[in-house]
Amino acid sequence: MAEALLSLRALVKRFGGLIATDSVSLQVAPGEIHALIGPNGAGKTTLIHQISGALASDAGSVTFGGRDLTGLPMHARVAAGLVRSFQVTNVFSRFTVLDNVALAVQARSGPSMGCWRPVASETALHREAREVLDRIGLADKAGVTAAALAHGEQRQLEVGLALATRPKLLLLDEPLAGMGPEESERMVQLIAGLAGTCTLLLVEHDMQAVFRLAHRISVLVSGRVIATGSPEAVRRDSEVRRAYLGDDLAGAPV
Repeated sequence: MAEALLSLRALVKRFGGLIATDSVSLQVAPGEIHALIGPNGAGKTTLIHQISGALASDAGSVTFGGRDLTGLPMHARVAAGLVRSFQVTNVFSRFTVLDNVALAVQARSGPSMGCWRPVASETALHREAREVLDRIGLADKAGVTAAALAHGEQRQLEVGLALATRPKLLLLDEPLAGMGPEESERMVQLIAGLAGTCTLLLVEHDMQAVFRLAHRISVLVSGRVIATGSPEAVRRDSEVRRAYLGDDLAGAPV
């Protein structure tokens, strides 16, 4: 594997007597889609919180691009290129799709025409925002308010907001949650299209999507990583099958 872009070393998070993540070590290579899977309550979202800076770890370290980010808050990690999405859609519902993305561009680069000028007047911001909308498949929804989008489109927009920050690594926490088959397929295509241009760490319960998308998979059970490897290796791992996948999903297409 290439030198890791993201390296987790023995991360621990406790909530009272509960150990949510138990000495988790993990490496994500540049340009890969790395999936993190496991049963409910395994600690996946807690781990994403620790990586993003939303939760402070009780022990261990987070290294990103060779830089120790362990003690840094979320905004500093975003500035370093480590960006996340959320399980629950997090967009500005009353703003148009275009202005949502333009605001994300503005937050990254600062106001280009003075802090009191409205976003709608900033041509450069909207030019870049439209490029993002093309990339996520929402160019035809630019003038629609975010509240009027279907659920799957709102999740696409959320990915667009993250992409507008120009991340080096994007953390996607259950991007297919609550989607129907057609919406899921659009999101899978969107994520697949990011491969090679943006490194991704993906938390997802849809195993069909995981095996289609991931270059490597790590399996988290009871706060511990029990296996990491290619989709083929993970689905054939007897411990993974016993703890999570089962015999039916072990035969999922890769």
